[in-house]
Amino acid sequence: MTSHDIRFDWQHRGDGGPLVIVPRIDGAPLTELIDGFEIAAGMRPAGNAYGGLIPEFFRFGPMRDHFLGRSTNAMGPKTPVLGCACGEWGCWPLMARITATADLVTWDAFEQPHREARDYVAFGPFQFDRHPYDDALQALSSVIGSDVNDTRA
Repeated sequence: MTSHDIRFDWQHRGDGGPLVIVPRIDGAPLTELIDGFEIAAGMRPAGNAYGGLIPEFFRFGPMRDHFLGRSTNAMGPKTPVLGCACGEWGCWPLMARITATADLVTWDAFEQPHREARDYVAFGPFQFDRHPYDDALQALSSVIGSDVNDTRA
Protein backbone atom coordinates (compact mmCIF):
# COMPACT_ATOMS: atom_id res chain seq x y z
CA MET A 1 0.00 0.00 0.00
CA THR A 2 1.25 3.47 -0.85
CA SER A 3 2.09 5.79 1.98
CA HIS A 4 0.32 9.13 1.92
CA ASP A 5 1.47 12.53 3.14
CA ILE A 6 -0.53 14.23 5.89
CA ARG A 7 -0.59 17.76 7.26
CA PHE A 8 -3.11 19.47 9.47
CA ASP A 9 -4.32 22.89 8.35
CA TRP A 10 -5.56 25.30 10.98
CA GLN A 11 -7.19 28.66 10.64
CA HIS A 12 -9.55 30.85 12.56
CA ARG A 13 -13.18 30.68 11.50
CA GLY A 14 -14.35 34.09 10.39
CA ASP A 15 -12.75 37.16 11.93
CA GLY A 16 -10.93 35.95 15.03
CA GLY A 17 -13.34 33.07 15.57
CA PRO A 18 -12.45 29.62 16.90
CA LEU A 19 -9.64 27.56 15.42
CA VAL A 20 -10.70 25.03 12.76
CA ILE A 21 -8.56 21.97 11.95
CA VAL A 22 -8.73 20.24 8.55
CA PRO A 23 -6.51 17.26 7.68
CA ARG A 24 -4.74 17.59 4.31
CA ILE A 25 -3.85 14.32 2.54
CA ASP A 26 -1.34 14.43 -0.31
CA GLY A 27 -1.85 18.20 -0.49
CA ALA A 28 -5.66 18.12 -0.72
CA PRO A 29 -7.99 19.09 2.14
CA LEU A 30 -9.93 16.07 3.41
CA THR A 31 -13.11 18.14 2.97
CA GLU A 32 -12.46 18.27 -0.80
CA LEU A 33 -11.51 14.59 -1.02
CA ILE A 34 -14.70 13.42 0.69
CA ASP A 35 -16.88 15.88 -1.26
CA GLY A 36 -15.47 14.53 -4.54
CA PHE A 37 -16.01 10.93 -3.43
CA GLU A 38 -19.60 11.46 -2.26
CA ILE A 39 -20.58 13.44 -5.37
CA ALA A 40 -19.02 10.85 -7.70
CA ALA A 41 -20.85 8.07 -5.81
CA GLY A 42 -24.18 9.86 -6.27
CA MET A 43 -24.74 10.38 -2.55
CA ARG A 44 -27.30 12.97 -1.50
CA PRO A 45 -26.75 15.32 0.20
CA ALA A 46 -23.16 15.78 -0.91
CA GLY A 47 -20.79 18.67 -1.44
CA ASN A 48 -19.88 21.35 1.08
CA ALA A 49 -21.39 19.33 3.95
CA TYR A 50 -18.18 18.88 5.95
CA GLY A 51 -15.98 21.26 7.85
CA GLY A 52 -12.97 20.99 10.06
CA LEU A 53 -12.95 20.07 13.73
CA ILE A 54 -13.22 22.91 16.24
CA PRO A 55 -11.51 21.82 19.48
CA GLU A 56 -12.92 24.83 21.33
CA PHE A 57 -16.46 23.51 20.80
CA PHE A 58 -15.81 19.99 22.13
CA ARG A 59 -13.28 18.50 24.51
CA PHE A 60 -11.58 16.07 22.16
CA GLY A 61 -8.59 15.97 24.48
CA PRO A 62 -5.10 16.49 23.13
CA MET A 63 -5.21 16.56 19.32
CA ARG A 64 -2.20 14.21 19.27
CA ASP A 65 -4.24 11.55 21.07
CA HIS A 66 -7.36 12.32 19.04
CA PHE A 67 -5.65 11.84 15.67
CA LEU A 68 -4.04 8.63 16.93
CA GLY A 69 -7.52 7.24 17.62
CA ARG A 70 -7.24 7.67 21.40
CA SER A 71 -9.65 10.50 22.08
CA THR A 72 -10.27 11.05 25.78
CA ASN A 73 -14.04 11.11 25.27
CA ALA A 74 -15.64 7.79 24.36
CA MET A 75 -17.03 8.17 20.84
CA GLY A 76 -17.10 4.49 20.02
CA PRO A 77 -14.49 2.65 17.98
CA LYS A 78 -14.16 5.40 15.37
CA THR A 79 -12.79 8.93 15.51
CA PRO A 80 -14.30 12.06 13.92
CA VAL A 81 -11.80 13.38 11.37
CA LEU A 82 -14.17 16.06 10.05
CA GLY A 83 -17.23 17.76 11.45
CA CYS A 84 -20.17 19.50 9.89
CA ALA A 85 -19.82 22.68 7.86
CA CYS A 86 -21.90 24.33 10.62
CA GLY A 87 -19.06 23.80 13.11
CA GLU A 88 -20.67 21.09 15.26
CA TRP A 89 -18.86 17.80 14.74
CA GLY A 90 -21.82 15.66 15.83
CA CYS A 91 -24.18 17.20 13.29
CA TRP A 92 -22.55 15.65 10.20
CA PRO A 93 -19.26 13.92 11.07
CA LEU A 94 -16.91 11.91 8.92
CA MET A 95 -15.74 9.06 11.14
CA ALA A 96 -12.72 6.83 10.56
CA ARG A 97 -10.99 3.97 12.29
CA ILE A 98 -7.48 5.18 13.16
CA THR A 99 -4.96 2.44 13.81
CA ALA A 100 -1.45 3.36 14.94
CA THR A 101 1.56 1.07 15.12
CA ALA A 102 5.22 1.89 15.68
CA ASP A 103 5.70 2.34 11.92
CA LEU A 104 2.33 3.28 10.43
CA VAL A 105 -0.91 5.13 11.03
CA THR A 106 -3.91 3.98 8.99
CA TRP A 107 -7.24 5.72 8.45
CA ASP A 108 -9.90 3.37 7.11
CA ALA A 109 -13.46 2.12 7.58
CA PHE A 110 -14.86 5.61 6.96
CA GLU A 111 -18.50 6.25 7.70
CA GLN A 112 -21.14 8.92 7.91
CA PRO A 113 -23.06 7.69 10.99
CA HIS A 114 -26.23 9.59 10.07
CA ARG A 115 -26.41 7.73 6.72
CA GLU A 116 -25.63 4.11 7.59
CA ALA A 117 -26.54 2.86 4.11
CA ARG A 118 -23.69 4.82 2.51
CA ASP A 119 -20.75 2.75 1.31
CA TYR A 120 -17.31 4.23 1.91
CA VAL A 121 -15.30 1.05 1.22
CA ALA A 122 -13.69 2.68 -1.85
CA PHE A 123 -12.66 5.80 0.13
CA GLY A 124 -9.19 5.21 1.47
CA PRO A 125 -7.63 3.52 3.22
CA PHE A 126 -5.00 6.16 3.87
CA GLN A 127 -1.75 4.88 5.31
CA PHE A 128 0.89 7.24 6.71
CA ASP A 129 4.46 6.63 7.80
CA ARG A 130 4.51 7.08 11.56
CA HIS A 131 7.43 9.53 11.91
CA PRO A 132 6.11 12.15 9.42
CA TYR A 133 2.63 11.67 10.91
CA ASP A 134 3.99 12.39 14.39
CA ASP A 135 5.80 15.44 13.00
CA ALA A 136 2.52 16.75 11.54
CA LEU A 137 0.80 16.19 14.89
CA GLN A 138 3.61 17.97 16.71
CA ALA A 139 3.29 20.96 14.37
CA LEU A 140 -0.46 21.03 15.03
CA SER A 141 -0.03 20.68 18.79
CA SER A 142 2.53 23.46 18.94
CA VAL A 143 0.10 25.86 17.27
CA ILE A 144 -3.13 24.92 19.01
CA GLY A 145 -1.71 24.15 22.43
CA SER A 146 -1.69 27.81 23.37
CA ASP A 147 -4.61 28.77 21.14
CA VAL A 148 -7.44 26.51 22.33
CA ASN A 149 -9.49 27.22 25.40
CA ASP A 150 -10.06 23.66 26.60
CA THR A 151 -12.48 24.60 29.36
CA ARG A 152 -15.56 24.85 27.18
CA ALA A 153 -17.79 21.87 26.50
